[in-house]
Amino acid sequence: MKLTLKIWRQENANAKGKMVTYPIDGIEDDMSFLEMLDVLNEELIAKGDDPVEFDHDCREGICGACSLQINGEPHGPDRLVTTCQLHMRKFKDGDTIVIEPFRATAFPVIKDLIVDRSSFDRIQHAGGYISVNTSGNTIDANSIPVNKHDADDSFAAATCIGCGACVAACKNASAMLFTSAKVSQYALLPQGQVEAVERVENMVRQMDLEGFGNCTNTGACEIECPKGISLENIARMNREYLSATTKG
Repeated sequence: MKLTLKIWRQENANAKGKMVTYPIDGIEDDMSFLEMLDVLNEELIAKGDDPVEFDHDCREGICGACSLQINGEPHGPDRLVTTCQLHMRKFKDGDTIVIEPFRATAFPVIKDLIVDRSSFDRIQHAGGYISVNTSGNTIDANSIPVNKHDADDSFAAATCIGCGACVAACKNASAMLFTSAKVSQYALLPQGQVEAVERVENMVRQMDLEGFGNCTNTGACEIECPKGISLENIARMNREYLSATTKG
């Protein structure tokens, strides 16, 4: 398969970036998208050029590191997959593929296609946890009864891998889907009730401080999310926030 790649190259967050065109040949249908980029980088290194910097880790759709904007879509044209799970059979011989980093003020470019998503970490640090005394007082996980529907919804919210596709897909660069997933996974369980008020207030405050936009219910985030995180989580977080602020 012959392809034309238009890739964003940028030395650092302060440098001016540009699109650079690379022709590539010999790409197999069964290659993953990242394997295709590996082939390109091997060719660039052999020529003495700088390889294209892109982030990756597990290559199994678990870590969320491989965040790329492919032809204007976070993680590319497939659904419920990350970039590392995207296969080249989704493209045709002769296609032109535009590859960019995720675009958001809160995700500054580190180099080329790598962005700094530590803003997500700071949102999580603000309240994405429960405080438990584990000094010899640990109890079995199943000792507290939890409604099956709530447990399933909590687990579904917890599958969020923090890749940032929701932000990249949103016209407002909102992180509401990510933040609401982290709020929901605790709000639905008894263990999360003790710190529920402080959690939602602190996480929403940190989200705003990081420079993310607000949600206008476009729904692009849910469509592009590789884990299918539901918009229901945003509604739940709004209810939690309203309840928390009303309690004062």
